[in-house]
Amino acid sequence: MKCDICGQKVEQTFLKKLVGTYVKDKKGKRHPVCMNCQSSMSMEDIKKKL
Repeated sequence: MKCDICGQKVEQTFLKKLVGTYVKDKKGKRHPVCMNCQSSMSMEDIKKKL
């Protein structure tokens, strides 16, 4: 799975859980976001890029 902002591969645990988070856009669609993008951007900036 890839981050929708930067395009890097998002790590997963052995149970296929995402090491990162999902962010919903205005329509309710979930987008995976990596830890690097979360730490460098605010949630408002992330939602604007989606």
